[in-house]
Amino acid sequence: MADKKNLSKDVLSAVNKKTGKAISESEVKKLASGVTAETMQSEAELKKLIKQVSAMAKVPVSEQTISDIVRAVKASGMNMSNMETIMKFMMKK
Repeated sequence: MADKKNLSKDVLSAVNKKTGKAISESEVKKLASGVTAETMQSEAELKKLIKQVSAMAKVPVSEQTISDIVRAVKASGMNMSNMETIMKFMMKK
């Protein structure tokens, strides 16, 4: 469990550093609480989630990048090791 918690804090720290914005852990938890397995399987729901994260971080995301993220999420099968890869991909955009 500790590794999972550290990964979460590391990701939040990386996002805050990369964007130059302060996103709180509580904001992320509130948004994440509404994410379900169905969210990850629905292209429309994934796009909505990406746009919510973009708005929360106050970082614009192009439609092309949104499409790239959706493809990566759907191709990943959504296990934790793939999620880390997706996060690294998103941080490069």
